[in-house]
Amino acid sequence: MDLRDLQYFEVIAELEHLGRAAERLHRTQPALTSCVRRLEEACGAALFEKTGRGIALTTAGHALLKWAQRTRFDVESARREIGDIGRGLKGTISVGIVPTAAQFLLPPAARELMAEAPGITLRTTVGLGDILTPLLRAGDIDLMVGTEGIKEPGFTSQFLAEDLIVVAANSTHEIFGKPKPTLKDLRGYRWVLQPPGAPTRDWLDQTFDRHHQPRPIVQVESTMLLMLPSLINETGLLSFISRLHLQEGRSGAALREVQIKNTTMRRRMVVTYRESGYVSPAAQRLIGLLAKNATTRPG
Repeated sequence: MDLRDLQYFEVIAELEHLGRAAERLHRTQPALTSCVRRLEEACGAALFEKTGRGIALTTAGHALLKWAQRTRFDVESARREIGDIGRGLKGTISVGIVPTAAQFLLPPAARELMAEAPGITLRTTVGLGDILTPLLRAGDIDLMVGTEGIKEPGFTSQFLAEDLIVVAANSTHEIFGKPKPTLKDLRGYRWVLQPPGAPTRDWLDQTFDRHHQPRPIVQVESTMLLMLPSLINETGLLSFISRLHLQEGRSGAALREVQIKNTTMRRRMVVTYRESGYVSPAAQRLIGLLAKNATTRPG
């Protein structure tokens, strides 16, 4: 099979339309039809079937798409590895990273990496796992730093640190006037939390459910995790955030943990990459520095 035919096949499979694929690839539609015919002859099976005004992959087409993507990853990995031989810590690292790790783990690791290797270019995408995982699958990022790995064949994860999620409030909040606050004491206060479906929000809601207490009264919902410390500080609302935000000077807000039994969520911070993919020397060094800073951070 020709590598170019496989590359064209991926685009056709994505768009499910020969005309649109021809426009994106700047090729004629007959040229792409010939490409599909060559692949079908090589495979001995039909790869597409007509569906309305477009086309869709057959079972054989889905199987070839998997191998076409793997071939593209392998070719790209080979190109990068050969290019890196003799160059040392150079090149571009594309990293997808969750907000907490982007705020606390990446900056010191990036500082050390740039000091060691000024020629490195670091491209970051900050988002949650549902945004980053498809990017890693597609090969658009080299590494994903998050709270969960990808639990499917072809990916491997390396532990970086344990992140503790706790109830927090402005340091002047009246809850701190109670000697030993309990879940029951939280009923009269309002909260700023992520929307339902976010792992930390669901964990907190279920904690209240298990102890037969009404769920938190949420006055502000926000998907912007980096906004939460400022919102807690300015509004006086309770929240559920990483303990990293409570370290002096780390978030710029005067926050304290509300120490209540059974309200500490433990989650793993991991870096994930394709198992068979090429991890450049620069990316390997970044992983090492992230692990180092996760271990030696204050707190």
